[in-house]
Amino acid sequence: MEQYPGARAFALPEVVEDMAQQSSPEVLKAVWRAWFPEQIPERLVLAEPLEGEVLTVGGTEVRPVRLGHTDSDNTTCLHVPDLGLVVAGDVIYNNVHLMLAASDADGRDEWLRALDTVEGLAPTAIVAGHKDPAADDDPRHIEETRRYILDFNSGVRRTDSTLELYEYMLERHPSRINPGALWGSCRAAKG
Repeated sequence: MEQYPGARAFALPEVVEDMAQQSSPEVLKAVWRAWFPEQIPERLVLAEPLEGEVLTVGGTEVRPVRLGHTDSDNTTCLHVPDLGLVVAGDVIYNNVHLMLAASDADGRDEWLRALDTVEGLAPTAIVAGHKDPAADDDPRHIEETRRYILDFNSGVRRTDSTLELYEYMLERHPSRINPGALWGSCRAAKG
């Protein structure tokens, strides 16, 4: 935010609560700084709770949409109806292996419902929160994310080990980047 003096970040109140928990000294040390050494600044700026259900940016309406659980709890996306745009946050992964480690069977079902919610917005473009930089922003990534979760669910039922599930998913989604996320998801499902 220092690059943009006067800029303010907003999020739905429940998301701000999650931000505060995730940025506590204990969680920062045990999780985020351990996973991303020397990449997280010492001074963090959290969003302010949004009052109401709409932001206006440059005269354009931006609507936060509650999605529930995707790769974590209380996820949201932003819908810009005038542009047919969804800024998807964690609900859509664009050619990247999904982080399903925090999503048990019920969580994956909730994620599938979140995809239905995004699809119901009828976007013409989707900017994914987890994205291969070479990939486009086509709405087909809704269905590709759905297919990945359904394949993972099938793999959980059909395989006996972490490695078997990992290989099952790589066979079905060989071009996705970040296989480390897939490995963590397989360990959580089979651990």
